[in-house]
Amino acid sequence: MAVSAASLLSARAHIQNMSEAKFLEPHWGYVPRSKPCTNDAGSCEYLDIVYHSHDLGILYSGIFWASVGAILLLWAIGRQVLHSQPSGVRLPVQTGEGSTSQVGTLERLQRTILSFARRHLLPDAARPIFGRTTRTQVLTLVVLTGYLTVWTFVGIVYKKWITPVKASPGVYNTRTSLGPWSDRIGILAYALTPLSVMLSSRESILSLVTGLPYQSFNFLHRWLGYIIFAQSSLHTIGWCVVEMRLYQPQPTVAIEWIKQLYMIWGVVAMFILLLLVVLSTPWGIRLTGYEFFRKAHYVLAMLYIGACWGHWAQLSPFLLTSLIVWFVDRGVRLARTALLHYNYLPSGHMGFRSATANITFFPDPINGDAVRLDFDHPHDAWNIGQHFYLCFPESSIWQSHPFTPLSLPVIGTGHQRHSYIFRAKKGETKRIAELSARRALKTLADETAPLSDAKLSVVLNGPYGENIARDLAPEANVLCIAGGTGITYVLPVLLSLAAQPHSRDRQVSLVWVVRQKQDIDWVGPELAVLKSWVKTSGLTIRIFVTRAAQGATTQESESGLNPKDMEEKEMKTKEITASSSDSALSVHGLSKSELSLDHVHNRPHLDEVVSSFVEQNVRGRTDVFASGPGEMISQLRSIVAKHNEPSRVWRGEERGDVRLTCDDRLEW
Repeated sequence: MAVSAASLLSARAHIQNMSEAKFLEPHWGYVPRSKPCTNDAGSCEYLDIVYHSHDLGILYSGIFWASVGAILLLWAIGRQVLHSQPSGVRLPVQTGEGSTSQVGTLERLQRTILSFARRHLLPDAARPIFGRTTRTQVLTLVVLTGYLTVWTFVGIVYKKWITPVKASPGVYNTRTSLGPWSDRIGILAYALTPLSVMLSSRESILSLVTGLPYQSFNFLHRWLGYIIFAQSSLHTIGWCVVEMRLYQPQPTVAIEWIKQLYMIWGVVAMFILLLLVVLSTPWGIRLTGYEFFRKAHYVLAMLYIGACWGHWAQLSPFLLTSLIVWFVDRGVRLARTALLHYNYLPSGHMGFRSATANITFFPDPINGDAVRLDFDHPHDAWNIGQHFYLCFPESSIWQSHPFTPLSLPVIGTGHQRHSYIFRAKKGETKRIAELSARRALKTLADETAPLSDAKLSVVLNGPYGENIARDLAPEANVLCIAGGTGITYVLPVLLSLAAQPHSRDRQVSLVWVVRQKQDIDWVGPELAVLKSWVKTSGLTIRIFVTRAAQGATTQESESGLNPKDMEEKEMKTKEITASSSDSALSVHGLSKSELSLDHVHNRPHLDEVVSSFVEQNVRGRTDVFASGPGEMISQLRSIVAKHNEPSRVWRGEERGDVRLTCDDRLEW
């Protein structure tokens, strides 16, 4: 038995005398306890505290996961209840001048509570610390941190023991609660690892249960990583103090401790975790680039889990669960992509086939070129507001980027029309824009080929995200605000409303901010559809042009290009601009002159836009859909929060119920 015990404890030196043990007492997640204890009284009492504290730590980890499961279960039940028809006494509610509607008391209470929550929790919170994050997210983080803090300290026996060192007469060890506390916080760090992986998954179980899009969990994933780093650091510091200071004699104890294999793996895990944290900071991502960060994050995360396994294999179930969640996420992604592209090949056989997109190129040397992709693909309809990850095999099969289709999904048809707009920044989008420009120029040079012959292969993965139009009531007023390519997020909402019977009192408005007037050509056909709807509905369209038309000559001369190169590039830019734009519109029998909309050379005052829209509504609540740069989204959060008035909602005045649905993944 002594040999077996020594083997079990080989990963962790301890003060127990295993040669005198009569039996081993198992403890889940820890090395077995030798019984009876033959050490001095102080050491035996200390061991009792160590094992008791560890057992409580495992129990508290179980309670934590049980709490997470209970919250998700209640959330799922609540979703079903809230989306069902509320019951209760029906009371008249004032909705406008001389008009009333019947709203149940439970529904009115629900609206009031949600309005109260939006007013106080929708704005950004402590932006220098948390970035552009709502108070709701920060409140969730605070509650989680407080909950973990309780489990970190509860059940610890705070005491100190002075015990003799058998091998060194006259030398004493100082044993304190620092050791049990350090173990406790290490257990919690292991227990949180599966949750961290779940929060980062694209094929998210959390999204299925809560209905929230996977990207809404990114904030908690990042800050939970910081919490795990803090826990691991405190765990490491605590044991360094114990082994390098409190245990004697020194430096013998410290040297023997750090040379053990489990400690070597612990140091490796801590180093990898430090790299994960540093590279995930905003300045770290800017320094290395997002694609490097993303791929390095995957690799380092797997290495970290492996190092943690080597450090303390007794807690491997937490780590194994993390790996399973990660590989399931990857497997489902690949399976969804394969199924989405499993179609008939030109040979007549079934197999994997990418989509072929028509390219419409919009050169803009100053602000960045824009590209429009249009293609048809056989699959079921997605929900309005969802996005796809697009991979361009002709550039790289290792990268994919999220894009929201501006086209309207059609239910009940075997083929769907996909249309995307993106502006080239850097990295993959810039390479795709350059490839599109070359193909557009090549097609332009061939006078016998139409511009639509410029093609690009696309591989889809998705859809992902929430159905933003699911809870849109028939009487709700809709205000869409977009900046630049953010128009792709709000256009499907408007196109969907245009295809529905018009409500007499419903107000619908589009506010679009672009840099230059020619940017309107991106979505010329869709704007033409909306323009025809203006004549028969209350739709208003306002387009704000923030920069006056300017050529690229001045910009390029400052870049050091010689006059000949500038002239050649300017001629090509004009040719592609004219051909691409005219083609995009002429396909639908339109011309740019028909899109005579409101052009104003300045940015809109968002507070005035929202205020005037809300006040002119006759009846119904207001739904604001927005997509654009972070600054615009932050402003809208504060503005919409201010316009939520719970007291008015409770009295039945629906003007006090203003909702915001936004997508802040784009830049203005």
